[in-house]
Amino acid sequence: QVQIVESGGGSVQAGGSVRLSCAASGLPRGYEVSAWFRQAPGKQREGVAGINLSSTITYYNPSVRGRFTISRDSAEKLYLRIDDVKPDDTAMYYCAASNIFDHYGLTASNYDYWGQGVQVLVSS
Repeated sequence: QVQIVESGGGSVQAGGSVRLSCAASGLPRGYEVSAWFRQAPGKQREGVAGINLSSTITYYNPSVRGRFTISRDSAEKLYLRIDDVKPDDTAMYYCAASNIFDHYGLTASNYDYWGQGVQVLVSS
């Protein structure tokens, strides 16, 4: 059974930092967690950061570049650090797994497994 669990969210003051973690288990062969998405209230889900399996390539949504840092420990563990958080960062953050080799893109349809999400609430 596939499980993807995000953690590390919560309330944070604007200007602060937060680190999100993602741990997957039971992924079929060839799958790895490789991207973070978020969905703010009343908005569509958007990809924010992706990383390839060897961690040699990272890709960021231009709206978050410079403040978000994605990293990984393995095919099953992913992290997202958000610095200088802003009220617009308030959202549910999701980790996702794909079986596309060495994938790091931010197209949601390329990901087959998703976590339940973790809430980040930024207060000004």
